[in-house]
Amino acid sequence: MVNYRHLGRSGLKITEITYGNWLTHGSQVENDTATACVRAALDAGITTFDTADVYANTVAESVLGEALKGERRQSLEIFTKVYWPTGPRGANDSGLSRKHILESIDGSLERLQTDYVDLYQAHRYDHATPLEETMEAFAHVVRQGKALYIGVSEWTADQIRAGQELARDLGFRLVSNQPQYSALWRVIEGQVVPTSQELGLSQIVWSPVAQGVLTGKYKPGQPAPAGSRATDEKGGARMIGRFLEQEETLARVQDLRPVADELGLTMAQLAIAWVLQNPNVASAIIGASRPEQVAENVKASGVEIPAELMARIDEVLGDSVVTDPAETAKSSPASR
Repeated sequence: MVNYRHLGRSGLKITEITYGNWLTHGSQVENDTATACVRAALDAGITTFDTADVYANTVAESVLGEALKGERRQSLEIFTKVYWPTGPRGANDSGLSRKHILESIDGSLERLQTDYVDLYQAHRYDHATPLEETMEAFAHVVRQGKALYIGVSEWTADQIRAGQELARDLGFRLVSNQPQYSALWRVIEGQVVPTSQELGLSQIVWSPVAQGVLTGKYKPGQPAPAGSRATDEKGGARMIGRFLEQEETLARVQDLRPVADELGLTMAQLAIAWVLQNPNVASAIIGASRPEQVAENVKASGVEIPAELMARIDEVLGDSVVTDPAETAKSSPASR
């Protein structure tokens, strides 16, 4: 079964493996398969589910809500997000304005078939809206009981600090940040993680397997496997390209196989277990296009990688690892 960790400096416990439906529900897989994956997550002990209104233009929330119908609500932790455009993409259909946040939370709750979400997250930082307006809107959502906790996603250390200061003044706290993080993508380690530890936020990390690269299925000098994410233009091919263009990185990943073998893990399990070694990580988000993928990946929960093997992973990956903190700021559009 899956272990639990506290989310930030809150009393909320979440499973250290979160089931996420960014690139699957409503897009890559049929609804029946998506529901089977959710059932597999529940059977494996996962109680934490992450989605967003923008995923498949709101369809992913609807699919998740339908898949969880009938489950005891108090036994689940349901997360969603707001920022990116949904609907007809009108002038106010994106961002973190009071209007968009208050309208978006109602839409998300209807699609998820619930009266509240456990965590409502700012999907990016909004440079076009005063931070005070955004945090006041989140405080309103909390006071209404529509969200129990508030988090952010891909915010810089300075943005997190400013947001937390305002949140405290408004009577709530930011408890989490949701960044990209993997053995190959470590841009949060230098600034975001230390700031989060100081201010009481945890990381809920996405893409712990680096869009599939750390599974080892992409081999140097060979075409991407048919049906893989790298061949699906709707399923993240653009994002994974950064790694696939680097033959040396793909070769170094292959050299991690002996480490995985020594621990009795698959390459994917090793990648997920690696991010969970960071004490500031509360949970790693996994996705799935088949139920058996969920059953396999949850086995990373509770794995302890010895220090000498963590050091060997660093040595193997070498300068293929991206560490520049400036990468975080690049993820938030300058305008909307």
